[in-house]
Amino acid sequence: MALIPNYALKCLIQQWYQDNSVSLNEDKASSFSDLESSNSKGKQSESAVDHISATKAVADAVKMTAEFLVGKLATGSVEIQRQAAYELHLLVKTGMDNHRIIAEAGAIPFLVTLLSSHDPRIQENAVTALLNLSLFQNNKILIMAAGAIDHIIDVLQAGKTMEARENAAAAIFSLSMIDDCKVTIGARPRAIPALVGLLSDGSPAGKRDAATALFNLAVYNANKTTVAVTGAVPVLIDLLMDDKAGVTDDALAVLALLLGCSQGLEEIRKSRVLVPLLTDLLRFGSYKGKENSITLLLGLCKDGGEEVARCLLINPRGIPSLQSLAAKGLAKARRKADALLRLLNRCCSQSQIPVG
Repeated sequence: MALIPNYALKCLIQQWYQDNSVSLNEDKASSFSDLESSNSKGKQSESAVDHISATKAVADAVKMTAEFLVGKLATGSVEIQRQAAYELHLLVKTGMDNHRIIAEAGAIPFLVTLLSSHDPRIQENAVTALLNLSLFQNNKILIMAAGAIDHIIDVLQAGKTMEARENAAAAIFSLSMIDDCKVTIGARPRAIPALVGLLSDGSPAGKRDAATALFNLAVYNANKTTVAVTGAVPVLIDLLMDDKAGVTDDALAVLALLLGCSQGLEEIRKSRVLVPLLTDLLRFGSYKGKENSITLLLGLCKDGGEEVARCLLINPRGIPSLQSLAAKGLAKARRKADALLRLLNRCCSQSQIPVG
């Protein structure tokens, strides 16, 4: 039997109507938006029945399709496996309920196995399907239980296509939304270095996926140290100067988190270009970027950071932005801006030169 093409769902829905003796007129076979657009109160009850029937038809069709495709993943040739993985990754994107149905059909263990495929497209389709499945909360647990994480790290580190590596990083981000998974993933010795590697040599999308995954992992305190000592800080600071990468806010967010560990603060303080960059970002960055820039400057100025404070005072381009945030920003940014301004005022009080 040939593999089901993309129009399979419609055919299976029509078959379900025939098998269950449900009338299928052209108006009933139209999209759900057509059903929902009916304004006639006299037809509301009929439309509701039609909607329930159509919804059940879709669920049954997805189940049939998923079971068929999982069978092809298990026993098909390389070509069939490639197409089956591709069809599954499309199918999972067509509705949130499909995430559950496809997992219940047993797709996850077979997709995990295919992450080790030597065929670039099979690997890419498998990791993309797992990424899409992981967006459903219960599937995160099933994916971790299937032993996927080490294989996902393999793809992240040495995937056969850049898109496979990017989607592996995105899968780690998705899985690490669960606190226990942050611990498990961070404990894998190759996980964080592989993310830092993609942060350095990935495409703009890959850099963004890596940065967001690192942020999620670094929320767990023990992972902060690992991120800091793995060489992430210089790469993150370089990204602040890379307009093409478009990950300035993501990089700032990770750096702000790394202030929370001594190794992170030590690595950040080594940079000679960061303070001028943060000063510029206070003036021209996004609101979130400005807030994280203040967080970093405040952290650098505290506990022996007089040199940073002097640098800000000597070249006070960012002071007006600080004053504006202290006066008009949201509560969190306002508190941080006010704290930094007070610290700068104390630093220059001996010479009696007011800030700003």
